Amino acid sequence: MADKFKTVPLAVMIDKHIGKLGTKKRDIFENELRIDLLGQAIKQARQDRNMTQEQLGELVGVQKAQISKIENSLKNARIETLLKVFDALGAKVNFNVELI
Repeated sequence: MADKFKTVPLAVMIDKHIGKLGTKKRDIFENELRIDLLGQAIKQARQDRNMTQEQLGELVGVQKAQISKIENSLKNARIETLLKVFDALGAKVNFNVELI
């Protein structure tokens, strides 16, 4: 019996359903994806250091709920708070700004 489903690379599906690189919709998608990855990285670093959200919040000077929001959605996080989180985790921060 022939396969009813065709295997398609993820990049092709993203281009088709979200838009090609350089389009506004694709840029928004890519930016949100990076933000989600940053939140996951913060969570992983916290867990690797055997810290609770509450403990990290105490080091940073924010409530546990704020740490949870940072780990799950950085859309409303202040850069100052993020820098404090990285500092509390002993993380090195590099920003790469590319002007096009």
